[in-house]
Parts: sequence; structure tokens; C-alpha cells
Amino acid sequence: MQGPISRLRSAAATTAANLATAASRATGRGAGGMIGGLVAGAIDPNIMASLGGGRPVVLVTGTNGKSTTTRMLAGAVRAKHTVATNDGGDNMDAGIISALLAGKDADAIVLECDELHVPKVAERLKPSAFVLLNLTRDQLDRVGEINKIERALRDAVMAHPDATVIANCDDVLITSIAYDHPNVVWVAAGAGWTGDSVTNPRSGGHIVRSYLADNEKNAHEQSDWYAVEPLPDGREFRRPEPDYAVKGEQLVGPEGVVKLELTLPGRANLGNAAQAIAAAVEAFDIPLDDAVAAAAAVDNVAGRYTTVHLGDHAIHLLLAKNPAGWQEALSMVDRDADGVVIAVNAQQGDGEDVSWLWDVKFEDFGDTHVVAAGERATDLAVRLTYANIGHELVHDPVKAIRACPPGRVEVLANYTALLNLRRALTKEEDYRA
Repeated sequence: MQGPISRLRSAAATTAANLATAASRATGRGAGGMIGGLVAGAIDPNIMASLGGGRPVVLVTGTNGKSTTTRMLAGAVRAKHTVATNDGGDNMDAGIISALLAGKDADAIVLECDELHVPKVAERLKPSAFVLLNLTRDQLDRVGEINKIERALRDAVMAHPDATVIANCDDVLITSIAYDHPNVVWVAAGAGWTGDSVTNPRSGGHIVRSYLADNEKNAHEQSDWYAVEPLPDGREFRRPEPDYAVKGEQLVGPEGVVKLELTLPGRANLGNAAQAIAAAVEAFDIPLDDAVAAAAAVDNVAGRYTTVHLGDHAIHLLLAKNPAGWQEALSMVDRDADGVVIAVNAQQGDGEDVSWLWDVKFEDFGDTHVVAAGERATDLAVRLTYANIGHELVHDPVKAIRACPPGRVEVLANYTALLNLRRALTKEEDYRA
């Protein structure tokens, strides 16, 4: 319960944050998704906990798919509740505070949360549920070693034994996080990238996997995995039996089988939808049909997956941020497109180390015109050369698009490359949204 001084500080923080957000929007400096939270947090360090207000809170976290899953889940929860959510993708403290300020009158809170920030955010908001998607290597210069993140998330989740945990049992590291929690809903959401979980994160020894049809190409649909060495207490560490499972384009769950007819492309988004639906049903008691419909209705996430136009080019935008994300994005590329632009930056939002380029299995694009672009286009061009992919080097992504033949152009870009490209496109005379 807040005392008079705390209430006064919170009120001052809220007022200042609203003014900062309005000023940011009025001057065209941004949407205000961060500045309001930064100002509020500086004035009142306890503002996040105050804004939580005892409402049900779900935190969605993982390396890839947070924004998509959060948008699907928030849409489903709106079938019964008003929702506060950070649908702009601002998933650190300042962005979360801004989302809570904007949704202070909502009766439910659905937030995506950066993996590094989950422990502190959970401590402040006391979540009623966690959605754990996947855990793979990301920005090594910011995030650090992956097993350290797994241990921190494990501690954070175990600190909330009354919460419901929606966890991807196909991901070894996610399973380790949730393995001892008393209230887990296991979802076989897939794991297309397994290179960061070849060993048991708890006791060493390698992981043995088997796949449907014994086909490595069906790596999303694992039938089993297990650690060859037991846990320190002698228990077996093995893939739990799922409560929900993605089978092709169907979701098999306690209420039967439903068709997943998504607007968003790719097998990874089927897994995101499965976890969003499971969370809506299990944590909010949303009817299954409403949750499925909400997942299907999501057609873009903060400008990703959209198609825009530049002159005689129709540009399909895809975001990829790390080896796992790049591998998924490459699987979504239309090989019949007239051109492919791959844009790579190495700014703070991307991670300054681009050695991950050598972990991605760049596929054969056939006769499609491929252009390497972005600040680190030269590094990318070297990688494409070793992958035996014919390509052109054009650092400016807009010029790279114009260098492609007229028609459909697939653009794969990491975070700041995509953000800067979208801004640059709007300044072109022949741009059309």
C-alpha cells in the first residue's frame, strides 16, 4: 500500500511521463513508447509495481517471437478483458512502464519482456503467468552466454510458484527453465534451431533427439529428446508430454483438434500461435475458438511481414535478428520472387558482432537476383560468396531494392536495418504503403 509521499511521487512521475510522451509525438521524434517510461522511472523507481495494481499480468519472453505471440495473446484476451500491452515491441523497463501508463485503466496486462529484464520485471509485477517461447544465442555483446540466461530465467520463474507457465517442451533450454515448476502447461511448439542446446544445461552430457518421419528437415516436429546423463538428483531429463501440440497446420489440445489458418507466414508462427492460444485458454479462460480467431487475425507485427511499394517494386519485409531468426526468415522467402535484398547492420540494437553470419545456412536462391545491403554488407557478401550464392553488393538498402528487377522483392533485414529502411522508404517520392 502506498503512503502519501509515494502517491505524490507516482502522480508526479505519471504527469511528467505523459508530457514527455506528448512532446515526443508532437515534435515527430518518435511514438513515445520509451521516453515516457524513462521519465517516469527516473522520478519514481517503484512506478512499475505501482502501475501493476494487482491486475493479472502475463509476461511473454524468449529469443524470438515475443512481439508476435504477445500480439496474438493480447487479441485473444480482449475477448473478455480490456488489455494493457506493449504492442510496439518496447520490451525493456521503460517500454513496459509506458505500456502500463497507457493502459492504466485496463483490467489485464499482457507484456513481452526482454529475457534479461524478466527477473526484475517479474519481481515488481508478480505475474500470474509466463509464456516461455525459445532460448537461443542472440547478441553476445549484450545478452551474453546462453546458459547463464537460462539459469536466471529458471530462478525468476521458480520464484513465482503460483503462476501458470506456458512452456515450449521442444526447446531444451526452455524445458530446463520450467522443469521443476508446479504449474506448467507444456506446448510442443517446435524448435527449428537446436544448435544452442546440444548438451544438458543442468548436468552436462549431450542431448539425443528424434524427429517425426526421422527427417531432420522436420526438426520443428520432434517426437522426443532426452539427455544421456541424469540430473544431479538422479531424475531423467526428457521432453515432457505436451498438453498442446502443433501437428502440421493443426493444434492438438485438451479440447480436440483445431485448424490454424494464420495470416502470418512460416512454421515458427504456428508455434507462436499455439503458445498464445494455450496461454489465453489456460491463464485467462478464453474460449478456444476466440483464441484461435485472434491468432489468425494478426497480419503484421510492428511493420514486419507487411508488403509496401517502391515504384515498380512490391517489397515484402521480414525481420531476422539472430541465427535462429535468420534461419526461420530464410524459410519464408518466396523463391519465385524477382529479387532478394539481405540487409545487415551491427548497431547497438543489433549486436556489434556479426560472426553469426557463418552459423546461418544460406540457401540456394536459384536465379533470383540477390543483393547484399546494410552497414555490414561487405561481411554479408563474403558469407554469400562462400555459400556459392551469386549476388550484388549495394550498401544502401533503398538503392539495393531499386537494383532488383521490377516485381516482387523479398527483404530480410535485422533490427536497425529494417527500422532505417522503413524510414528511408517513406521519404521516397514513389513510395506507397
